[in-house]
Amino acid sequence: MRRLFNIFQTYFILLFATSCATYTIPKDSFRAQFGNMANEDFHEVYVRGPVGDSYSYKTFKRDSIQCIDKNGTETFLVKKPSLEMRITEKNGKKTIFYFDRIQVIDDNIIGHQSRFAGSLTKTISIGSISLIEIQDGKKNFKYVEK
Repeated sequence: MRRLFNIFQTYFILLFATSCATYTIPKDSFRAQFGNMANEDFHEVYVRGPVGDSYSYKTFKRDSIQCIDKNGTETFLVKKPSLEMRITEKNGKKTIFYFDRIQVIDDNIIGHQSRFAGSLTKTISIGSISLIEIQDGKKNFKYVEK
């Protein structure tokens, strides 16, 4: 039984370690793409979760983001609710936001850390950031029509 557990554990570690491509966004590129967001820069979307639950929230209108893959090649990622944004601050602290739930006001990124608890937001100064990464968390969230 222990051997079977170890096989499954190894399989899942390899699956998750190899299936999630990580992209980076230089701070200057992030600022150029998102700048200051105003209320008219957002629209309502409807999302279906992994257990069939559906809900709505406001997201920015941009459909994709320009980023850099692991080979240094510029690419565009299409916005979807499973994308996660990982921010590493200069002090080493890491924060994960749902990418389609971020907002940029002045020199601050305001993001949601949970789909289910809307009040779990955090604000990070762009000046305090050393690295911005985007990764598809492979969570089963999909945009749907109302």
